[in-house]
Amino acid sequence: MRRLTLLLSAIVLALLCGVGVLWRGGFSVAAPDAGYIPQAPDYRDSVMWIVADGDTAGTGADIFYVVSTWEEDWTTPDGTLCHYADVWNPVHRERMSREMLRVAAYMAPGNRFCAPFYRHTTMETWLTQNEDTIASRTRLPMSDVCAAFDLFQSCRDQSRPLVIAGFSQGGKAVVELLKHIGEDTYAQLAAAYVMGYKVTPGDTAVCHHIRPARGADDTGVTVCYNTVKDVKYVQPVIASSCIAINPVNWCTDATPATLHDTITVTLSPEYHVLVVSGYSGSEYRPYRNFLNVGDIHSCEPWLYSECLQRNIALRTSSWRRSR
Repeated sequence: MRRLTLLLSAIVLALLCGVGVLWRGGFSVAAPDAGYIPQAPDYRDSVMWIVADGDTAGTGADIFYVVSTWEEDWTTPDGTLCHYADVWNPVHRERMSREMLRVAAYMAPGNRFCAPFYRHTTMETWLTQNEDTIASRTRLPMSDVCAAFDLFQSCRDQSRPLVIAGFSQGGKAVVELLKHIGEDTYAQLAAAYVMGYKVTPGDTAVCHHIRPARGADDTGVTVCYNTVKDVKYVQPVIASSCIAINPVNWCTDATPATLHDTITVTLSPEYHVLVVSGYSGSEYRPYRNFLNVGDIHSCEPWLYSECLQRNIALRTSSWRRSR
């Protein structure tokens, strides 16, 4: 079989037919209450990716981005309930692509950006706020993400720095990818960005690849943050993290930072969340009395986008200088 090659151009990735899925991880993907399981993605098909190549100078990073949750539970024509996005459904892909393209708009300049569609579990899974249910139903999407990453990794130039990033359910995928990758891949990591999700003590206990970022330019580290208006609004199912850093001033203490002249962002070292003042987050409507109710979950990829764009460039340069 022909080797699969990623051809990155200004906006387009061509994925030519070739090697099969490389994922050999330990996830058991069948959940007891799975219902209908959509067809698996074929990551040899360019339809399964959003990509952008903004690295005209050849000095940037390769960014692997994992999108958040966009679908609610739905039923098949025969009435079977489904807890997963269908990557072969153009409507589902279009909804995911809204976020992927917006993130690419600030992450792709100076870098090569790739984001796979995957069978993410639905909002109803998170609304249970039951860790066992979430763990069971996220095995399938995490196996998709690992399959996409393995193919991405096998085809890219591994002399280039690697950045892994994701938001919400995509942030969980970043944590799982850090557990999945080997030492050779970890050595290529400039940074991993867990936006709007948690890193637990259990995660750090089983994964030495999770090293909390301590400043603006350390490499091989994990950047993790969640945003609330007050610590009483921390959502345990997504934001009860054991690590955090302020993405505005890159401090891990309570030193406040000013964003956009009017917003104050302060890290709570006790709760490991960002507490913001001077920002209502009113553009993010509350969702079923679960999200954006005191927390500002939906802001995570957007409120700090300029800070993240600069930081990716800084950590990429730092990684290159260390080689």
